[in-house]
Amino acid sequence: MVLSVAFALNDKIKTLTPYDPICGEYPIRLDANESYIPFPDEIQAEMGKALAETALNRYPDPYAEKVCGLFASFYGISPDLVTAGDGSDELISIIMSAFLQKGDKVLTLAPDFSMYRFYTGIVECPCVTMEKNADFSIDPQQVIDTAQREGARLIVFSNPCNPTSVGLAADEVRRILRGTDALVVLDEAYMDFWDQSLLNEAAQYDNLILLRTCSKAIGLAGIRLGFAVANETLTRVIRSVKSPYNVNSVSQALGCVAFSHPEQLRRNIERLIESRESLYALFQSLAADFPGKVEVARPVTNFVWAKCERAQALFDALKKQGIIVRCMGKYLRVTAGRNHENEKVADAIRAFYTEKG
Repeated sequence: MVLSVAFALNDKIKTLTPYDPICGEYPIRLDANESYIPFPDEIQAEMGKALAETALNRYPDPYAEKVCGLFASFYGISPDLVTAGDGSDELISIIMSAFLQKGDKVLTLAPDFSMYRFYTGIVECPCVTMEKNADFSIDPQQVIDTAQREGARLIVFSNPCNPTSVGLAADEVRRILRGTDALVVLDEAYMDFWDQSLLNEAAQYDNLILLRTCSKAIGLAGIRLGFAVANETLTRVIRSVKSPYNVNSVSQALGCVAFSHPEQLRRNIERLIESRESLYALFQSLAADFPGKVEVARPVTNFVWAKCERAQALFDALKKQGIIVRCMGKYLRVTAGRNHENEKVADAIRAFYTEKG
């Protein structure tokens, strides 16, 4: 009798655990930075019609040309520079798989989006992490110097940053691009809420790939649709290495309807910014009333990032009241929601510190 030899997981995956978001039904969900604004009934009806007309027995357009064209039109760029993906996460994975070889170094910043380090590990590349300043700002010269010293092949960071809500001005990003020969992957997932994008400059750089998502300002988190924007040479590579039918027909159809209503999208973004400002003002009030217990950064995203004394206990208290936010060590990240949701979370935090001291 021949016994089979046991299969052994390799080192890069054997200790991995699945991503574990907060699941379940809660009255107030302010944990994932989604838009709280549904599309108007007439646009939802248009989406329903588009779905009914979608040939689900056929493969989707492999290049998602129509939705890429509408995306490009909305942002005033050439569709020749745009590649669609099954969310930004897929595009990050594609980019790292294509532009890195085993052993190449990747420079990330901290704190930042955790998935950058994850995908770096999957492609077996060492990850060098540069700590941001105490106020979570980024020193462009430090990025340039660190990349040069470490021999980084790729630099990746979010701007504005998730989770800190702090942004790096466009001139400072340009300084990094001009000061390094590394490929810079600039994740602009939250740039719809700020005015420092380099999207319309993508063609000018041979070392820049920008990422955009429909999950935040556009209000389509449920369909997983993202875009990479780069010069034509880099775009050709991304299109060549992605899966042939990576964006399904449903996502393409719904994305087309959404981008066919640019004025509605702009109104929604304005409302989200207003909500952010309202939430920030509430946290400023909490910081003034509870000095040393609550500190909040000036946000340029659709969420606030606040250092909170006994953050985990506060998170647990909010959860018991049906309010879900994100707890990250000493910090809470709170998505801007409807006015009553913003007020409810602020009232709950105020009650927590009033009672607990």
